[in-house]
Amino acid sequence: MATVELTAQNFDDIVGGADMALVDFWAAWCGPCRTFGPIFDRASSKHTDLVFAKVDTEAQPDLAQAFGITSIPTLMVIRDKVILYAQPGALPEKALEDLIEQARKVDMDEVRAGIQADQEAKGADA
Repeated sequence: MATVELTAQNFDDIVGGADMALVDFWAAWCGPCRTFGPIFDRASSKHTDLVFAKVDTEAQPDLAQAFGITSIPTLMVIRDKVILYAQPGALPEKALEDLIEQARKVDMDEVRAGIQADQEAKGADA
């Protein structure tokens, strides 16, 4: 699957409808972003079952702000509408591959149970 350009208008449809999405927040003027771009594109060609998407932070500042992006490139891994990973910095190819494999192995039932327990604990504290 080719890399998809995300906007505020299509974000929920594309990422919300994906089992797992990798989102690269970037800008054309950013040197590390230009270094990471080809690595991200190669991974998208290799992992065709996943959604690989890019958010141009210059064109979509509201979307970047909604996710609290303060440094680029920032890579976000979203699985079943849950953010599993969000870190700034250009990853080397091997590190990206390792991250994808780790994200595939995450037990999402366990993650959802943890989120629910956290929400219940916050509700009890209120």
